[in-house]
Amino acid sequence: MADPLMYLLDAVAYAGIFGILSISLNFEYGYTNLANFGKVAFFMIGAYVTAIMSSLKYPFIVNSILAILITGVIGVLTSLPALRLKEDFLAITMITLGEVMKLIIKNEEWLAGGVWGISGIAPAIVIPGLTFRERLIIQIALIYGILIACYFICELIVKSPYGRVLKTIREDELIASTYGKNVFKYKVQVFAVGSAMSGLAGGLFAQYIGTVNPYMFEPTVTFAIWMMVILGGPANNLGAILGAFMVEGFQRSSRLLKDYLNLPLDPVNLQVMLTAILVITVVFYRPQGLLKEKIKPYEGSLHKIIASKFMEVKSWIRRS
Repeated sequence: MADPLMYLLDAVAYAGIFGILSISLNFEYGYTNLANFGKVAFFMIGAYVTAIMSSLKYPFIVNSILAILITGVIGVLTSLPALRLKEDFLAITMITLGEVMKLIIKNEEWLAGGVWGISGIAPAIVIPGLTFRERLIIQIALIYGILIACYFICELIVKSPYGRVLKTIREDELIASTYGKNVFKYKVQVFAVGSAMSGLAGGLFAQYIGTVNPYMFEPTVTFAIWMMVILGGPANNLGAILGAFMVEGFQRSSRLLKDYLNLPLDPVNLQVMLTAILVITVVFYRPQGLLKEKIKPYEGSLHKIIASKFMEVKSWIRRS
């Protein structure tokens, strides 16, 4: 059996990486109501950009900046046509985007290694003479440093006047546009930031495990990220991180149960069952998530005032 401490440290590292992905989706869905079901596509692009640049001997900081820029630009380009669709069609389009990106990577063997992927990715920090456990701790410190930075960046955005505009768009796009806000422009910007953050998480993932291949980026990764946001609490960044820890913890613990209990179940099936029970229980008893959105008193009253004024204008137009 593997070293329990190493297994725990590995789970903590994965939770940190998926915490960044969860924050990025929370920024898009929780604050702006963008149903992005193609998160795995940007996660994969960031991982492959880092892998390719690492094979060319570029340092991690350069790889990360390039991954952020490329995924941000792709996020803008894909959002321009996609965001003109309604929520359900947007979700279908983004799922398709992820599958198309994966097919492209599978067929571009000269660049992305095809179905075999890319191996030998250099870690972000290389210090000679350290043990494997010490190197793992350094990796975790890097991951959580970036996670904390992403958290504070998102908090600064959503607590600013810009963030209040995003919440207004989430509640009612018509009200936001009535007050002169370019709703489409805001959505594109949010999509670009969320995509860039996903690309950064993909780069961390690639350098952490040292290898990438297309089969690591299935649609189930996107659904896992959605579970993290829904469980933790939409529009709450701490909730998004909590959701990442919960989902990762349940997935890891279900694998351990097979070693200690004689269950007539495959570990993967047990994992799916336990996660489904967790989601159903939380959604039933806490539909707003474990950590609900923090709404300041003046924000709630402001929204009510705007809504009432809008209804007054609407009724006046009808009477005229």
